[in-house]
Amino acid sequence: MKLYNSLTRKIEDFEPINPPRVGLYACGPTVYDYVTIGNWRTYALGDLLARTLQYSNYQINYIMNITDVGHLIGDNLGDADIGEDRIEEAAKRESKTAWDIAKFYADDFFKGYKKLNLFQPEKFVKATDHIQEQIELVRKIENAGFTYKISDGIYFDIRAYESAGNKYGELSTLDDLKKGGRVKPNLEKKDPRDFALWKFSLFEEKRQMEWDSPWGKGFPGWHIECSAMSIKYLGEQFDIHLGGEDLKSVHHPNEIAQSEAATGKKPFVKYWLHGAFLLVDGGRMGKSLGNAYTLRDIGKKGFDPMALKYFYMTGHYRKQLNFTWEVLRAADIAYQKLKNHVIELKAVSTSDFETRSPTSMSSEAQKIHQDFTSAISDDLQAPQALATLWDMLKSNLEPQEKFALLLDFDKILGLNLGKIKALKEIIPDEIMKLTQEREEARKSKDFKKSDKLRKTINRKGYDIKDTKKGPKISKKILTKLNVNDKFIQVKGT
Repeated sequence: MKLYNSLTRKIEDFEPINPPRVGLYACGPTVYDYVTIGNWRTYALGDLLARTLQYSNYQINYIMNITDVGHLIGDNLGDADIGEDRIEEAAKRESKTAWDIAKFYADDFFKGYKKLNLFQPEKFVKATDHIQEQIELVRKIENAGFTYKISDGIYFDIRAYESAGNKYGELSTLDDLKKGGRVKPNLEKKDPRDFALWKFSLFEEKRQMEWDSPWGKGFPGWHIECSAMSIKYLGEQFDIHLGGEDLKSVHHPNEIAQSEAATGKKPFVKYWLHGAFLLVDGGRMGKSLGNAYTLRDIGKKGFDPMALKYFYMTGHYRKQLNFTWEVLRAADIAYQKLKNHVIELKAVSTSDFETRSPTSMSSEAQKIHQDFTSAISDDLQAPQALATLWDMLKSNLEPQEKFALLLDFDKILGLNLGKIKALKEIIPDEIMKLTQEREEARKSKDFKKSDKLRKTINRKGYDIKDTKKGPKISKKILTKLNVNDKFIQVKGT
């Protein structure tokens, strides 16, 4: 198996520190609002990686954090140590307690995680449940001589760290940070790159989330939580750390520095993986732009969450992927076609094929299986793996082998194909294509073409109903009218 390591900037053979065990840590959500589809792309990457590792017979200890304190709004401006806590800000916005905000959005995240059928970590770990571990880690960094105190907190001293022979910022050049980001620099800092390990509560502002510490009442900095919790559950050195590419420039370099400062130069993580941004309509996603879509928005449009997961896999994780509603509709149609194949194949396959090993199949089936696993093992090339899947469905393999391969591939894809019920109605590919063409005609206000396509769909035995959530297709059922074998057509249900 090969993975691109952001630390070395090259594709490397994956070799765990203590095989077959693999320690995997993923930066999870800050629970102050609904998770966007941009964030879900990163968690879907974690799902694909974990499933691939499990399929390859590794023993995975997968940890994901829940940030429920310490992530300040200044992060968007280039300085994560300024501004209000995102959780506290949301509490004021919604007239709730900070604790209620964190619980509500964390619970919503867990629901979405289940809807997308994402790989379940060994533990979801919350920052507020590990305050003591974070304090103890700051003490270790302090004892190593890499901290200093200013008016608003305890900071990591990067110049002292570098003077001791350590490298900082290997994941990123940090050019923007050295210039002070987009905000006025904190003149009390020794270096603009220095970051808060522990923030003090201000006398003039009462915080809902604050704790006693050796340095005074306050709360942990954003970066320290991931180091403290990953070290607790995975050890001072572990295999893979995963996150979005927005964390590569500051958050993850800070994790490396503070962790290795505390443990005495031990390499913190062996492989760093970063997922690329998700664009929307060719541009950036943002709440101010009104395009920070969530799973709730996906559901309101009538799309299956699995269609979104399928869409993520149409692009390689290290390349930006452009989201549009039209593209999601195409992914939804592809997923519906895939489900139809499952239903058709399941009807002619025996139960023993559901658990049949690819090694016991025909040579052609084994070759297809090898192509699929080779694609996934080559830095998680999901688009290539999906292409192999569709080629397999078009091949001359026996239906039983196709069905067995589909179920085997889904151990990695995680599209819930094994749970599809045979009783669901199958909509032919031809009808799905005509429906998509009609939708495009309606959007361009070509109603003459739209009506013509509706009639074509009707003649082929299907009804189509336009709803707020999109078109709903139902098959017409032939029902016997009398003993003379005459038939009428009625809508299916």
